[in-house]
Order: sequence, then C-alpha cells, then structure tokens
Amino acid sequence: MSLKATIEKIKTLEAEKKSLLAEIEGLKKMADAKAISLESEVGARRAEVKSLKVLMNPLEPNALNKPQI
Repeated sequence: MSLKATIEKIKTLEAEKKSLLAEIEGLKKMADAKAISLESEVGARRAEVKSLKVLMNPLEPNALNKPQI
C-alpha cells in the first residue's frame, strides 16, 4: 500500500471514528432521557397502586403503612 493510500485510509477512519463517537453520545442522551421518563412513570404507577389499595380497603386504618410486596 502506498503512503498516499495509507494517509487517505487514516483520514477516512478518523472521520468515521468522529461520526461514531457523536452518534454514541446522542444515543447515551436518548437512553438517559428514557430512563428518567420511565422512572417518572413508575413513580406515578406506584402512587396509583397505593391510592387504589386505600380505596379498596377503606376500613383498614393502616392500609398506607403496609409493606409493599
């Protein structure tokens, strides 16, 4: 392989590396956003379950203090 071809190959690979690193960063940000969204959704579902348990057991005074299973 000639020196010129090697230099071109290096330039091409460096450009691809830069592009892939940028794509990785974008994907990491998307994953973080999804995790935050899911965390919020899970919290809302926990609150909903807690409320429904209270609704279904209105005569039980400690319904909110029961351990979660």
